Amino acid sequence: MVDSPGSLASLRSRNRLLVLETVRRHGRISRVGIARATGLSRTTVSSLVADLLAEGVLSEAAASGPPTGSRGGRPATPLSLNPEGGGVLGVHLRHTDIRVLLADLSGGVLGERRRGFDVDRRPGRALDFVAETALDLVATEGRGLGRVFGMGVAVSAPVRSRSSAPSTPSMPAAWTDVDIAARLRDRVGLPVHVGNDANLGALAEWTFGAARGVHDMIYVMLADGVGAGLILDGRLYEGATGTAGELGHVPVVDGGYVCRCGNRGCLETVVGARALTSAFSHIRGPDTTIADLVALLAAGDPGARRVVSDAGRMIGQALAGVCAVLEPRLVVIGGEVAAVGRLLLDGVRDELTRRLPPAIGHAVTVAAGSLGDRAEAFGATVLATQQTSAHLLKP
Repeated sequence: MVDSPGSLASLRSRNRLLVLETVRRHGRISRVGIARATGLSRTTVSSLVADLLAEGVLSEAAASGPPTGSRGGRPATPLSLNPEGGGVLGVHLRHTDIRVLLADLSGGVLGERRRGFDVDRRPGRALDFVAETALDLVATEGRGLGRVFGMGVAVSAPVRSRSSAPSTPSMPAAWTDVDIAARLRDRVGLPVHVGNDANLGALAEWTFGAARGVHDMIYVMLADGVGAGLILDGRLYEGATGTAGELGHVPVVDGGYVCRCGNRGCLETVVGARALTSAFSHIRGPDTTIADLVALLAAGDPGARRVVSDAGRMIGQALAGVCAVLEPRLVVIGGEVAAVGRLLLDGVRDELTRRLPPAIGHAVTVAAGSLGDRAEAFGATVLATQQTSAHLLKP
């Protein structure tokens, strides 16, 4: 039996999830702090926390610090997620490789596998690898976990928010009609939830990384493709159909290269990994990688510096209109290409400063992501927890 949306049981489930997510975002927080952050009454918070402590999902540390309240009393007891209270699986299906990781509820990685793979053209084999690897990680690395909540999967395509299905026009032809969630659910025996990789990268940096504590931010994922994830007023914003954040398909060059979306001169054709490395293919050959580009930068190569600086300014150009409308506090640059470092960020900052009104431009900080190329897989674990906790933790 499913609780009706307005039932008391449904409300309690949502409040339990709200408490869990609040503890996750803060790392360590008292019951009073949870009440302040969520707007729930202290009585409600105490009841929900008692349940989560009994189930082993939360743990509490020894009280420390000064007493709370003007008349003294016991110090506030900090609560945190219990690393041994459960785990989640996170998967990132990129165009050219697959990452699968098992993490505890606090975000600690228990086990991880990564393999180069022609994901675009071999969906069946790709999903077989994910299922086999996930089961192996749970068996070998998750033995101390009380339970595994579920699996999140980050895909390089928009995902329709209401159906959790990839938007097929943006998926490779071989993936048409492939129900990723159903296929993996049948193999792994866990709830499986699918999300856009840039959105999940944003969720990860907001939960665990460089954007922790920031309520309005834009995450830019630079890899083979280019995407953006938006956190607005403390919530992931996906748009009316789940396709918000397609920054890579913003035109930046008149009459430029044809993009896979069918338009010309999209940002992806200028700053994507393939675009950047191809600039050096006539010198270093067709197998040039982002790691090669990083090495050239470290050696002070003027061509590499020019390419990366130009890429940063192009990203800033594409972001300027978005920032003018949304006024984010922070722009986080992540993904594989972000490894090229400071010169790229400087280009983004310079272009935003030049194009934005001073009141907005001076308020926007540009920073590198702190989770590296793991961000999207970490975000998949957050998605799995968010989507399954309301069911698995219901009273």
